[in-house]
Amino acid sequence: METIYNVYCDESCHLENDHQKVMVLGAIWCPKDSVNSLNKRIRSIKIKHNISYDFEIKWTKVSPGKIDFYLELISMFFSENNLHFRALIVDDKTKLRHDYYNQDHDTWYYKVYFTMLKVILNPYDKYRIYLDIKDTRSSNKVKKLHDVLCNNMYDFSRQIIERVQTVRSEEIELIQLADLLIGVVGYENRGLKNSMAKTLLVDRVKELSGYSLTKSTLLRENKFNLFHWQASEVG
Repeated sequence: METIYNVYCDESCHLENDHQKVMVLGAIWCPKDSVNSLNKRIRSIKIKHNISYDFEIKWTKVSPGKIDFYLELISMFFSENNLHFRALIVDDKTKLRHDYYNQDHDTWYYKVYFTMLKVILNPYDKYRIYLDIKDTRSSNKVKKLHDVLCNNMYDFSRQIIERVQTVRSEEIELIQLADLLIGVVGYENRGLKNSMAKTLLVDRVKELSGYSLTKSTLLRENKFNLFHWQASEVG
């Protein structure tokens, strides 16, 4: 019997000229029927740590004062069988040569987003994909991404990938959790050590996943899947 999955996507340092080498795209996915119970569990963790129910979980907000809260969120992710995560890590954006491949940065962006998502998708299930809204051009981006994903799966009637749409991350707790995990992966791959609280979260993810975070996992890894994408050297 087919399952409807919600897929919650976010990204870090995706802009072409943001002076950051490492870019991370990531997604958390789960059965649609489990979303309410997962949100309730996240809110119960907030209550336990005296944090407002509408507090937005973000990697940039990680601090020593809330470290126990964030550590418990990460433990929750790994303990929930219905939660899965995949990230695509671009190790060095300075090696991109868009002119050589006759493309602009936006076109390449669709390609790597497609590469990140395609492993998640099963033709026997249905998917609703949600992306954090970034700018006024987001609607065009998601339409293009929906087209590319459907064409790849011969899903011309959109029976598999039912929707791709933008949402506001402050309203969607599972996108916020994706932001946290993307932050962990990006922090480790940038070789940063300037925050003890963030380093503790990286160590917890490495411990619970069993992965270094700096290498690709097996393609069929279903809980914490990582793919390191390398730009081709040209010229």
